[in-house]
This record gives sequence, C-alpha cells and structure tokens, in this order.
Amino acid sequence: MLIPRPVSISDSAGSFALTPATAIHAPDAPEVAALLRELLTPVTGLPLPDAAEHGPHTIALHVDPGATDLGAEGYRLDVARTGVTAVATGPAGLRWAVQAFRQLLPVAAFARGPADAAWTVTPVSVVDTPRYPWRGLLLDVGRWHKPVAWLRTVVDLLAMHRMNVLHLHLTEDQGWRFEVRKYPRLTEVGAFRRASPAGHETDNASDDTPHGGFYTQDELRDLVAYAARRGVTIVPEIDLPGHMQAAIAAYPRLGNDPENPPEVWTRFGVSTRVLNVADETVAFVKDVLDELMDVFPSPWIHLGGDEVPLDEWQASPEAARRIAAEGLDGAGDLLGWWIRQVAAHVTAAGRRPVLWDELVGQSAPADAIVMAWRGHDRIADGLRDGHDVIATPHEHLYLNYPASDAPGEPLSIRDGYPDPHGPTTLDSVYAYRAEPAGLPQELASRVVGVQANMWCEYAPTAERAEYDLLPRLAAVAEVAWGATTDPAAFRTRLATHVRRFDAAGLTYRPLD
Repeated sequence: MLIPRPVSISDSAGSFALTPATAIHAPDAPEVAALLRELLTPVTGLPLPDAAEHGPHTIALHVDPGATDLGAEGYRLDVARTGVTAVATGPAGLRWAVQAFRQLLPVAAFARGPADAAWTVTPVSVVDTPRYPWRGLLLDVGRWHKPVAWLRTVVDLLAMHRMNVLHLHLTEDQGWRFEVRKYPRLTEVGAFRRASPAGHETDNASDDTPHGGFYTQDELRDLVAYAARRGVTIVPEIDLPGHMQAAIAAYPRLGNDPENPPEVWTRFGVSTRVLNVADETVAFVKDVLDELMDVFPSPWIHLGGDEVPLDEWQASPEAARRIAAEGLDGAGDLLGWWIRQVAAHVTAAGRRPVLWDELVGQSAPADAIVMAWRGHDRIADGLRDGHDVIATPHEHLYLNYPASDAPGEPLSIRDGYPDPHGPTTLDSVYAYRAEPAGLPQELASRVVGVQANMWCEYAPTAERAEYDLLPRLAAVAEVAWGATTDPAAFRTRLATHVRRFDAAGLTYRPLD
C-alpha cells in the first residue's frame, strides 16, 4: 500500500515486530538513524537505540556506493521476520527507505503523539528509484501568511510522499514575508495590508480586515534544517520585477512613480506596479538576494519573472533611456534585461537560477532552469530554448484549482469566469505525463522535474490549503516518482493512505 508505488515490491509470510529490543545499526548514516527515531519513537514509545552490529531484531541502514543501479535517491528495502535492511548509495536514498518503512507500519505510525498499535510489518522486498530528480510543491505564502509550524507540516507531507523540494513563494503584491535586515521596511510595511478581497476577486468586495505576518531569518533557518533532515530542499523565490507592489509600498524609490507610492495591494490578480530599471534598484535586489542566499543553502534560487505588465515601463522616460543604452527592442525586452542582472549575481554566488516560462525567448542565462506553467506546450518551448525544464502546467498541476465542479466545493480561483479545462480532478492529475510527445530523446531527457503549485488566493487558512492539497498531492507524487500505473489500483492504495492523513490530524477532500 505504498505511495508512491515502488518500482518493484514482493511480500512473504510472517511478520516483523518493533519491540523494546529493536535497535538501529547505521554506522554510515547516523543522521538517518536519528530521523527514524524522530519519526517513530514519539508514537511507538520505543527507544530504538544504536546497535554496534547488524544482528537479530535490528534495523540496518547501509550506504553502498557500489549500488549504482539505485542512483542518487533509490533504495532497496528488505523486511524479514528477523530484521530490516535498507541499502542506498547515500543518505538520500536511505531517507526514502525510512519513509517507505513507515508506510508499511500501521497507519497509527503517522499520529502526532503516542499511539496504541501492534507495531508489526509483513515481510517485504522493495526496489525503488525515482524518475525525476526534482519532485516539488510550490507553496504561496505571499497572499496569505501561514504559521511556520504549519510549514513544517507541509515538509512532513512532502517527505511522506518522497518528494524533495518545497518551493517557497515568499513575496507578492499582497505581502512580503522574508525578513531583510538591511531593509527593515520590507516587513515593517510590506508584510501587512489593510484588507483582503471578500468572496471572489471578481466580486469587487473587501473584508476590511487587516492581514499580515512574516518569517524571521532565524525561523527560516530552523525550517531549512528541519526539512534537510527529511531530505527536502527549500527553494526560495523572490518574484521580480513584477509582483513587487508590497516592496514598492515599503520603498517607493523602487517603483516607477515614487511621488505616488502604492499601498500593499488589497486585491488579487496582477498589479501593474513593477520595479524600475535604475542601477540603484538592481543593487537593492542584489542585497536582498545576498541575505536570502545566506539563509537558504539551496543550490537553486527562484527569481520569478512571471506576469510583468509593461504599462509603467512603456510610460517611463528612464525605461526608454535604458532600452536605448542597452540596445533593446522595446519595453518587452526589459524583463530579460532585469533577470540577467540578478541571475548573474546568483550564479556568481554558486547557485543556479530558476525562472518562470515567460523568460523563454528572452535571452535568459543558459544554465537557468525554466518552470513551464502557462501550458503543457511551454515545456517543449523551454527545451527548444536550451533549458532544463520543470513541468508545472497550470491545467494539470495547479492544486488551487477545484477538484470537482460539483455543488458544495469551496470558493476557488477558477470560479467566476469561463474555464476551458474543467476541474483539476484527482484522476486528471494522476493521468498527467510530463515529457512532450514527438521530441527527440536528447531534449525530452532535459525535463528534470515535476512540481505541483499551490497558490493561496482562496486558501487563507492552513486547513483550506490542506483540503486543496490532499489527496491530489499523492497523485502528483506518483507522477513525479514515475510510478503511475492503473488508476483503479492507485485509488485502492489511496483508500488506505487517507487513513494516514486521519492519523496525522490533516484536513483533506474526501475521496469520491
């Protein structure tokens, strides 16, 4: 009943039981042994001490660099009546073996506190490797601030599903959530708005209720460490040069009309307020990125680049001078110019930029990874433009879209205007395949990941966000692991899987 489904699995008779005598032998991976205790000791009450050798009643975690067939994240897991053995080429694979073993236990293993259960496992042999190295979820905390404790819950959900990236969208027109010590007004002013939309954005109504919040750098460092123990990398995003109204409200000199600064936006949608093209503004952003990269050790830094209206640049004499000085072909080229300035800064720091697909054809840096979001066809466009691509097309993998068009579904971003695609159902997510048809293998092989996006315009609370995420995130996990097969068999496994959500106290949309 594992999710994602492993490459191969077979079982046999009998059972293995966790008892007070069970110990962990992991001389090459003490951090993974510590994770196993962190996950199981609070719920089982068992100490699971270190064992000096691999003997009866032990859980043995072995690093074998020669097991090259498993790749960087694959694992072999053998549960016998006398003990458990997991093998991988490094800690990454062993962490996924631990998560698979946890799913083999009774569902009470996912409880948030002590649970009473028979901690037995049917003997089983598993061989497993993921298809994509990037298996991610974007979480938008810019529209609605979410408690940092709940971000840990999201990390746990990802690790449970053997997903390895949390893409944290930290800035928006409606709120700036990342503490920048050099520029304190970004959070003193930019993290708070006086109101939010009431009902759907198209209703043009306000709740007249202030909202705000941000994360300190220390809180985020703790979150990064928590995620790293579970094999999850947090990739931060500072979205620019659009979606920056909150920053411009805090520091009007960043905008194109500093004499008439905006407030932190109280609407949803796409603001026309964008960063100006002054050298001082580029330097400001680089300062922000320096602090961001100090907090987040991620190899990847997301620079945004989506939904940048040209209105202000087209009306700006300063933008016209920049276009002429750089030899650009109009205001539309300023997006590529902006991104190249900051991408070079990120690259010089030893990180790799990630960009939305608006940068395809904008002379984006060759090493930039493109996230194809505006449609499945944008994957092929990004590949032909020479980039590695992460598939996250909105019509297949946006989990903020409704899961059904039946009456009773909660308010959603797709309500209120024509929808040519219909709801993003559990079955449609499960049926998604990332590689575009008809491309040569050398291009198709540069699809390096699959990611679901959870935008939060209509998910103001953690509970509502969980309802949108679950159980569709389980389908995304199988797509990203490359494990999709018979949808009916998936639903059979999912019927057990949602009981794990129950044990963990999570909110989810009931299975149809």
